[in-house]
Amino acid sequence: MEHLDNNQNEDLTPKHTEDHLEKLHSETSESQEQSQTENADLSFENRIDLSELQKGIALIKNEISKVIVGQKGMIDMLIASILANGHSLIEGVPGVAKTVSAKLLAKSLDIGFSRIQFTPDLMPSDILGTSVFNMKTTEFEFKEGPIFSNMILIDEINRAPAKTQAALFEVMEERQITIDGNKFKMELPFIVLATQNPVEQEGTYRLPEAQLDRFLFKIDIDYPNVEEEVEILNREQNLKGISKTDQVTAHLSKAQINDFQALVTQIKIETHLMRYIADMIVNTRNNPFLYLGASPRASIAILKASKAFAAMDGRDFVTPEDIKRSAVPVLQHRVIVTPEREMEGVTTKQIIKQIIEAVEIPR
Repeated sequence: MEHLDNNQNEDLTPKHTEDHLEKLHSETSESQEQSQTENADLSFENRIDLSELQKGIALIKNEISKVIVGQKGMIDMLIASILANGHSLIEGVPGVAKTVSAKLLAKSLDIGFSRIQFTPDLMPSDILGTSVFNMKTTEFEFKEGPIFSNMILIDEINRAPAKTQAALFEVMEERQITIDGNKFKMELPFIVLATQNPVEQEGTYRLPEAQLDRFLFKIDIDYPNVEEEVEILNREQNLKGISKTDQVTAHLSKAQINDFQALVTQIKIETHLMRYIADMIVNTRNNPFLYLGASPRASIAILKASKAFAAMDGRDFVTPEDIKRSAVPVLQHRVIVTPEREMEGVTTKQIIKQIIEAVEIPR
């Protein structure tokens, strides 16, 4: 016992204490250097250069914001649909800038633009084109319809009957049309932006499920709030006869858009996140509140949309938040609520949000 006490006393002498502190300081410094080295190794750096893409997006948003007040969510989804090479369906009551937003987006891009006003008497040939007999050559020649452009704005798409809607099936999915046995390819990029009024309004038709499934997003537009309404009035007052679209300048070319779309396809997604998407889609098929679940095309749409959102945020990888952000606009027009739940006032958006919360996020 006495020997142990002496050793303890020797350990506590000033010299030993000083040596001990120096040793601790040295170990702490080495530990901090090692930690800093590890943190440097873990520092985030994109493997894909997204700087040009982000600059382009910023320019487009800036141009649209010159005219449109608020509606940031709608603008983000429209841009994401272009990056994902998908079509968008914009729904809202008349007067909430559905058509104007689509026109402004088209004008901010240096690409071809065509507008088609859908009416009950519109025929498929009015959209796709028709063969016309040429008296000089004594042969039939194909005269292209307004669908032959880069960005197509279809205004009030749900005011045309099913026969006219069917004319869009092939061109929206395959970017081509077939007339008299001849195939005509669309020039890329090819994006359809369609507006529709709520189906409860007079003179509207419910779009076929097969056509709805071809839209990447269904974007709902609400009324502006009081502050936004005042800003709309102020801007209208300051126009003084100047056209709204004259304020917008085109920035991105066809080649740039095609390059950005190719870049988005390279965004990384982990295997467990693809399983997360699949679980979400399968849940819609087994959900007792849904009469019709989502198809595999819906899971591919979520994959593409989540990559687009990741690229817009400057990341070259997908996160669960990107997937959750994509789920509602991708699924809400693809699933159908059971008649019993619909009578109770349950909406597809509410059920999709419940599914998102129910499916476990992978770690």
